[in-house]
Amino acid sequence: MVQKTIAGKNVEVNDEGYMTTPSEWNREIGTALAGELGITMTDKHWEVVDYLRNSFNEGVALSLRKVGNSGIVDIKGLYALFPGGPLKKSALIAGIPKPASCV
Repeated sequence: MVQKTIAGKNVEVNDEGYMTTPSEWNREIGTALAGELGITMTDKHWEVVDYLRNSFNEGVALSLRKVGNSGIVDIKGLYALFPGGPLKKSALIAGIPKPASCV
């Protein structure tokens, strides 16, 4: 594990940059991580992030299909919000581990 300063807070991340302690996450950290990926967060982005965090906390296995069926955004919309790896990028921004369905 590596220490990284994000939004003025030292957090531990794994070798892929995912936070290892999701409870340390806050919206400022999410905003900073999004900025590193070139993403400007909107209300729709936050809806997806909140859904991912809630699902993770409930022990739900995440997948593109599950997010697409959430009623928040369809899969095409998810790709528009988080281009080039929507579930990987949204999970990273949400401060949760990379979903097992992501390669």
